Amino acid sequence: MREHVRSQTAILLRRLAFEVNRAAKSCNEETVHDLRVAIRRLSRCLQAFSQFYPKGSAKKVRRRLKTLMKPAGAVRDLDIALDLVADAGVDRQANLVYSVAEARRLAKSNLEREVRRWKGSGFSRKWRSTLGLLA
Repeated sequence: MREHVRSQTAILLRRLAFEVNRAAKSCNEETVHDLRVAIRRLSRCLQAFSQFYPKGSAKKVRRRLKTLMKPAGAVRDLDIALDLVADAGVDRQANLVYSVAEARRLAKSNLEREVRRWKGSGFSRKWRSTLGLLA
């Protein structure tokens, strides 16, 4: 079981690294959604199988994941708000649409800054070691 957990964790970690790199290029709706899915899946894996990692390592990584999930969640929430406003038939020139779009632009800027920081940090390599995934 331990080897299966390590293998699946490595796959999820590679997926997260891929999505971070993808988000570094573009923080569009699809990319932000996929980044959040990758974060959630890795986090849940670490939570469910914490006994298979070195003591405290899963919790440490999950804490770090939250620092990326928060700005990604802010962007995603505003994407959903823009979709809801559009579905409600609000004029694209309305102050509400402008305000939400401006908030998304600022949230996107924060996410881009965080993604760039993650991309340059070598997190994937470090976490492979921290979680005992190196064979």
